[in-house]
Amino acid sequence: MKNFGGEVLFLNRGDINTDEIIPAKYLTEDTRIALKPHLLEDLKLKGFDPSKDITGKGAVLARANFGCGSSREHAPWAFEVNGINIVIAESFARIFRQNMYNCGMIACEVSAMTIEELFKEFANEKTTLTVDTDKGNLSFKAGGKEKTVSFTLKNFEKALVEAGGWVEYAAEHY
Repeated sequence: MKNFGGEVLFLNRGDINTDEIIPAKYLTEDTRIALKPHLLEDLKLKGFDPSKDITGKGAVLARANFGCGSSREHAPWAFEVNGINIVIAESFARIFRQNMYNCGMIACEVSAMTIEELFKEFANEKTTLTVDTDKGNLSFKAGGKEKTVSFTLKNFEKALVEAGGWVEYAAEHY
């Protein structure tokens, strides 16, 4: 199972699409590591600099409809190769969400109200996230503040995460 959690990258916008996650011009790369420096390079977000803001992050918190646009496995791969194995948002594009689980990663949906609270309380601070997949808890910490949020993984999603992805799951079960 992958490592989940770490320092949080706050992307305060909805509808972040797969072309912003990893531009189409890199889809011909034949290794995942080649995607690493290009994660979110086309994302236009005030105060965000991908060359400085991604390094050392282990999680993303964003708004609704994350991963919309073209269907491509490269988008989760670009996060994974950068050490980001969990994205938390109000909602996800269906194919992006499934591609995350197929890679053994977590696309965690929480309510819009919870997302808003997390942005208000933690976005301007160095925030760390601890994930407990067994209990279904996300624990955010910054300074002396802490907030725990519950989440649910369906049984098959949890099985994919525990196996490390669809290929590993299939190797164990088929």
